[in-house]
This record gives sequence, C-alpha cells and structure tokens, in this order.
Amino acid sequence: MFIVYPVIFTATNDEKNTYLVEIPDINGMTEGYGLEDAIRMAKDYIGGYYLDTNEILPASDISEIDVSKGKFADVGKTFASLVDIDLLAYRRANNMKTVRRNVSLPSWLNKAAEDAGLNVSKVLQEALIDKLQIEQ
Repeated sequence: MFIVYPVIFTATNDEKNTYLVEIPDINGMTEGYGLEDAIRMAKDYIGGYYLDTNEILPASDISEIDVSKGKFADVGKTFASLVDIDLLAYRRANNMKTVRRNVSLPSWLNKAAEDAGLNVSKVLQEALIDKLQIEQ
C-alpha cells in the first residue's frame, strides 16, 4: 500500500548541505544531508509513524501548502514536494520484531526435523510467506 504526503524541504546552505524536513500532515520533522538523504529521511519518518501508530492520516493537497508558513521558512530556500512510500515494504524491512507462537507437531515429525538439522521456525516462516504469496 502506497501513501503520498506533501513534504516541505528547506535548504540551509551549510557545509553539510543540510535540508530540514517538515511533514505537516503528521506533524513530523527530520533532516537529511543533501536532498536525496532528506527524501529518504522523510520516507523513514512517515514509515516509522505508521509502524508506531498503525494510522494513515489523510494527506493535504500540495497546492494548499504554503511554504512561507513552514516551520523552517526563515532558515533558507524552501519548497514543497510529494513523497511516497510503500508501507508494506517498509514494514517488512523495518518491523522485524519476532513473536512467539506455539506450534503443535507430531512427535515423529519433530524428530525428523531435528535429525535433518532443520530450523522449524525458519521453515514455518518460509511456508507462510509462500502460502500467503508475499514477495520479499
């Protein structure tokens, strides 16, 4: 699932080429060194917000964004742009928290897996990914 938010970027013109980033719709702020890094940081902030809240807030129309009213407008040249993020891909890449599940196996199958040196958790994960047709 892709989401797109308008983001305000402000170039500080310092020696690190810092861009200050404001994401008004989720009241977020971050920064990056160079525009490419600033865009990456904006995506990371949006993805992190989603992981923390599991909430997708509606996006403003970019034409309604007044960059002169941005929090960093007085620091440097400011402009607005749209930033998109694939939330499912972000979740797969960043939400690696494991959960414990009890699985019942017949004794003979457990013994066969142990004898074969199989990691049952890994085999289960691979089977679920295959069954759910999840792309990695």
